[in-house]
Amino acid sequence: MNPVVGLDVSKGESQVQAFLDKGKPYRRSFKVSHTMEGLSSLVSS
Repeated sequence: MNPVVGLDVSKGESQVQAFLDKGKPYRRSFKVSHTMEGLSSLVSS
């Protein structure tokens, strides 16, 4: 098992996708806004 987290960083928000192994996504991707609330939600996810 080689878990990986991918971040697609854009202006104002980022798209996040976690993978348990190559080609095996963990849940769905989600957006995180570049605010204190958004970054806090990323840490608690």
